[in-house]
Amino acid sequence: MPKYLLEVNYTLDGLKGVMKDGGAKRKAAAASAAKSAGGKVDAFYFAFGGTDVFVIADFPDNQSAAALALAVSSAGGASVKTTVLLTTDEVDAATGKEVKYRAPGK
Repeated sequence: MPKYLLEVNYTLDGLKGVMKDGGAKRKAAAASAAKSAGGKVDAFYFAFGGTDVFVIADFPDNQSAAALALAVSSAGGASVKTTVLLTTDEVDAATGKEVKYRAPGK
């Protein structure tokens, strides 16, 4: 299954929820939501800095990953930035594809 990096930032209300319920409940909620979208959480980490939570998850396709991100963001407690992750085999396959491209001004 394809892997995705989800960068989660809580709103003020979302942070209040974390303070009330704790981090383990947020991880459980993320795992349950991913499962309902056909996915699975591989890793869930709270962080300092510009991003509150980093999640690495498997989803069967982009639509499933997008469905989760849309559901989380539209609920109002957090926003999600989703990045598709590529394996080394996928990058190797990409480097083997011929692409006809002309740079601007050339």
